Amino acid sequence: MRGLFLAFMLLPMMPAASEKDKAAQVDALFAGYTGNVPGASLIVLQEGRVLLKKSYGMANLEEKRPVTPKTNFRLASVTKQFTAACILLLAERGKLSLDDALTKFFPDFPAYGREIKVRHLLNHTSGLPAYEDLMPDGTQAVVDEDVLAILKRTNTPYFPTGSQFRYSNSGYALLALIVEKTSGQPFSSFLRQNIFQPLGMRATHLNLAGQYDESRRAYGYSRRGQNWERTDQSRTSYVLGDGGIYSSVEDLRRWDAALYTARLVRDASLEQAMSPTVIARPLGEDRSATAAEEEIGYGFGWFVGKYRGLRVVWHGGSSLGFKTHILRIPEKRLTVVILTNRNEGQVAALARNVADSYLFQRQ
Repeated sequence: MRGLFLAFMLLPMMPAASEKDKAAQVDALFAGYTGNVPGASLIVLQEGRVLLKKSYGMANLEEKRPVTPKTNFRLASVTKQFTAACILLLAERGKLSLDDALTKFFPDFPAYGREIKVRHLLNHTSGLPAYEDLMPDGTQAVVDEDVLAILKRTNTPYFPTGSQFRYSNSGYALLALIVEKTSGQPFSSFLRQNIFQPLGMRATHLNLAGQYDESRRAYGYSRRGQNWERTDQSRTSYVLGDGGIYSSVEDLRRWDAALYTARLVRDASLEQAMSPTVIARPLGEDRSATAAEEEIGYGFGWFVGKYRGLRVVWHGGSSLGFKTHILRIPEKRLTVVILTNRNEGQVAALARNVADSYLFQRQ
């Protein structure tokens, strides 16, 4: 797959096609998501306009309920940009500093926490051990507070803080708890009052009991031979800060628009979030999909790089039964959001191919 993708990358390009041709190209890319299979939802935005909004396949196979633009998918690690935005909001309000040590918030954390600053959590240079690897056999579903308890039993980080990049779900679970400590509110309430409600993201929510609207929720699936099996939750699915948001392309349209303004956080904070503070190594499929980029960095909740000579900011998400991706090309004011409810698919590559359909045309 990687070789095919890179070959596609090298094809000569021509000026953009007609809107009808672009939509047809996108439909061809998503052919495997149509019919009675786990589906996908897609939106392409430019200058605040919706260029394309399409949905494919099923949100619920058992009930044969199709995906729509209002269907909520688990965002997985795309959640991290929202967690980072909460921290930046609190920093602007003087509630915390990005240079505050971890032990300021959790005084009984092991001694190495004195070296870990908030900014190290944001850009994955903390060296915190991965909580997933430390969960004892037989552990049931864990939440963010359990992650903290697990980490308190560790003695050393993976590496000296600030010396390396290592993608860390542990860091973002702790960031959600820092939001709670400094705001005096549950993480879910802070998100709702400071991001979701102001932007009109009315159906976006965290993975908490009582917040689901079953009529618009996609369930996750994994392929088992020729069949699809519902695999909607895992024992880490209820950790919120690293991947617990459910949202739709309709609501993420509002989020994307806010990122071009100072409506939520100041321009300087947005610039910091989307500037590479460290050289990064994407995980899994995202690594192959960005192979043509000369250098990839990480800001606060965003990867940063170049694609076809254009600056891009992006993030992917992958959890049991879901794969998601948001790709932004600020110079062209173009954004592609893809949400899927299956455990497979080259979603990062799909996002770039969709962007190509709107910026270029294959000969």
